[in-house]
Amino acid sequence: MTDIPLLSSSYSRYAARVYAARAALAAEVAALAAAPITRERIVARLDALCMQASGTPSISGTSSAPLTLTDEQLKKALRQLRAEVICAVMERDLAGSADVGEVTGTMTDLAEVTIQRALAVVSADLETLFGEPRGPNGERLTLGVVGMGKLGGRELNVSSDIDLIFVYEDDGETTGAQRSAIATQDFFTRVGKRLIGALSDVTADGFVFRVDMRLRPNGDSGPLVCSLGMLEEYFYVQGREWERYAWIKGRLVSESESDSAQRLATQLDSLVKPFVYRRYLDFGVISAIRSLHLQIRQEAQRRAMMRPDKADDIKLGRGGIREIEFSAQVFQLIRGGQDAGFRVRPTLAVLGYAAARGLIAPEVCHDLTLAYNFLRELEHRLQYRDDAQTHAMPVDETERAALAQSMGYADYAALMAVLEAHREKVERQFDQIFSDKVGGESGCGAPDDGVAAWVWSSALGEEGADGDLLARLTELGIDDPAPLLARLRGLWQSSRYTGLPEKSRERFDNVAKRALEAARTMEPRERRGDTLARMFDLLEAVIRRGAYLALLTEYPDALNRVLKVLGASRWAAGYLIRHPQLLDELLDDEAISSPFDWPEFSRLLRARLAAASDVEQQMDLLRHAHQAEVFRILLNDLAGRLSVEHVSDRLSELADAVLDVTIEIVWKHFAKRHREVPRFAAIAYGKLGGKELGYASDLDIIFLYDDEDERAAEIYAAFARRLITWLTTATGAGTLFDVDLRLRPNGESGLLVTDLDSFRRYQLREGDAANTAWVWEHQALTRARFSAGDAAIGNAFEAIRVQVLTTPRDAAPLAQEIVEMRQRVEDGHPNRTALFDLKHDRGGMVDIEFTVQYWVLLHAAQDPELIRNTGNIALLREVSRFGLMSEAEADAVGSAYRLYRKLQHQLRLDGMETARVDPARVEGEREVVLALWKRVFGERGGE
Repeated sequence: MTDIPLLSSSYSRYAARVYAARAALAAEVAALAAAPITRERIVARLDALCMQASGTPSISGTSSAPLTLTDEQLKKALRQLRAEVICAVMERDLAGSADVGEVTGTMTDLAEVTIQRALAVVSADLETLFGEPRGPNGERLTLGVVGMGKLGGRELNVSSDIDLIFVYEDDGETTGAQRSAIATQDFFTRVGKRLIGALSDVTADGFVFRVDMRLRPNGDSGPLVCSLGMLEEYFYVQGREWERYAWIKGRLVSESESDSAQRLATQLDSLVKPFVYRRYLDFGVISAIRSLHLQIRQEAQRRAMMRPDKADDIKLGRGGIREIEFSAQVFQLIRGGQDAGFRVRPTLAVLGYAAARGLIAPEVCHDLTLAYNFLRELEHRLQYRDDAQTHAMPVDETERAALAQSMGYADYAALMAVLEAHREKVERQFDQIFSDKVGGESGCGAPDDGVAAWVWSSALGEEGADGDLLARLTELGIDDPAPLLARLRGLWQSSRYTGLPEKSRERFDNVAKRALEAARTMEPRERRGDTLARMFDLLEAVIRRGAYLALLTEYPDALNRVLKVLGASRWAAGYLIRHPQLLDELLDDEAISSPFDWPEFSRLLRARLAAASDVEQQMDLLRHAHQAEVFRILLNDLAGRLSVEHVSDRLSELADAVLDVTIEIVWKHFAKRHREVPRFAAIAYGKLGGKELGYASDLDIIFLYDDEDERAAEIYAAFARRLITWLTTATGAGTLFDVDLRLRPNGESGLLVTDLDSFRRYQLREGDAANTAWVWEHQALTRARFSAGDAAIGNAFEAIRVQVLTTPRDAAPLAQEIVEMRQRVEDGHPNRTALFDLKHDRGGMVDIEFTVQYWVLLHAAQDPELIRNTGNIALLREVSRFGLMSEAEADAVGSAYRLYRKLQHQLRLDGMETARVDPARVEGEREVVLALWKRVFGERGGE
């Protein structure tokens, strides 16, 4: 060895040995370690070593290494490269010049480069004997090498095995002469065996990587190579949950430039993605990963008993590397089908995205990231010592001291204190995700005896058991048990329930029993039967979707919240049954109660849409995102955290945000677009315009554009049709909005989208804005506002609105028009019941709204505050300051309007399509409103 001082030679016995065996190695390592070891530098060095091994003279300025190496020459070059790279990585790491990402990235590059070079050499050699492998249509075929585990995730450690799977497109034959042609499977099997030997055979120069092929279909008993057809059949016939976990990181690490390689990559991705990532939220995977982790930990404990010196394992032990990986990858398996952002491979990238989506707290992500980097750095120090694949902390005092020093600690005790702190945080987070949340090994926790278990049993299928079943339901607190019993019996005897697989039926039974048991404590008592009936409606809706049954099994708190939601609101129950993926929203207290941040919501939604694979998925993502936020608003509403006004504000803000993002994404797909950003805006009227949106309200909108392009009218009309399709089409995720466009200029006979200048002329009636034929449209303008799209158009619209509203008007004809319009509204909503219609009957909401609109149109020119779209209650206060009503009258009318809205809101949540109440309930409020109407629109027709 030379006199070059190298840290690796003093810490690593392996490095010291290879330096002593190869005189020039220290100098090569020193040169390589002087800068980050890029893939290009690794390839250049391998080229040189291949030329040297083959005796090919090096020509200055060229880098093409020969592919006609013997096995011995190839093995020598690859092993020499490995020694240089691992020692250089070690040198940079011990000197503090390389972080964990550089170390694992360099080792991954080394693996990929050596695999690709060995594959090229071996394939070229075998093709001289058997010819090129060809598919059934004569296409050139390639052996694909899939890197699994840490190789697939670009997280390879310095002394790691590499987990590989060999795949090829299709069966066929090689192109050799008749006697030498062989089947492609035979050919690729020979390639695979030679490739494994090139990497893992131990020679005088050592080895490159130990190769593990046990993750292939059927493991050691399966064929060494498999076609994509064989792989697809295996996935959907025999594929197990742990294999889904394994394939998360799977990716092709063989060459990717050729046509055959690109075809193979595309086809492989189309097979793997649906196998790994379900289209729905997949909570059933929690149990599978918990079981896998339990097996791994038990195996680690068994090995520890056999080898006490290996007991403290930083990879498989508590709080170790594997628990961080599991904590990250459970999010991928649960959510990756719906959110493409989770389909990344590196562990820290997954954690970062989970934190960005609000699924783990930022501080938890920070702690896990620090722990992961610490544990990986420690793992590398353990492996540098003897180039051994070990994760066990040493027991020898000398080894402990050397390890602590290499990590920068004064002694082993200081190192262990930091290690234990990291382990505790990792274990705490892992347990939070995977611990048995209900009790019992199965994680079910349903009562196995008692009243609930007796009710949900075979007794439901027996004749003559009605009396006992009704008595048991009464014992659970159901005052009118007969309707519920009929619901339970119908479901128990249905083919949908009886045809369930055993595991799914077990989950269903557990949830059913726990729901029945919960009836004892439900409040109010009189709703218990209805709540349970809705619960079983929900269970029937998800009966074939094991993920949701698993969620309710794994998370009892979620079940309790479901029951509260179902009991509180018939509308909420229907919404949850139509959109069961919203069950996921019940898990996160912090997300439910956190402030609504619409810019961040829009940013995340744009990112998820950008990562989606097709239009259908984007449309579903829009609907899921909107539904999730509506449900979060609903949960806060039911919990009493939001007033009726605040509910409407949040729903209106959400609609604005979704409209804005939808306009943007639809324009990107629009083939006729003539500019990067459309000069197009959505203007809100009605409830959306007044920020009084309800949970099931239509969107009253019009579309404006301001574009001088000669094709603009045609382009934006087609775009508006496409936009409406995106907003209103029912997909598998439901609908987004119902849209009402009747308020556009000229109503239903008018154009779908209007030029801004035409809108101005229409509203101003060529200078005759007082024309009473258009008063109703000007009434609508009092509640209109810019909603989404081009903000400059929004500003221009607001200027037109101000000009219209501030135009002088005569009181008498305006009042007459308002009175006649009010009569038309009443005629259009007849009430033949004895109940009071909160909105349309005289003395109701419409009277208040029309009165406010009358005052705005009549007095806005003198009081600019009336122009502001601040809502009816705020405008009533402004009217009192302007002197049109007393402060006391404004408060009384405002209180009436607030009560009407609150009652309307409650009735809608209870599923009532028409908001009607006992007249005695609002007698005082109605009298106040009628008195106001009479005072303002008396015989004189207005003030």
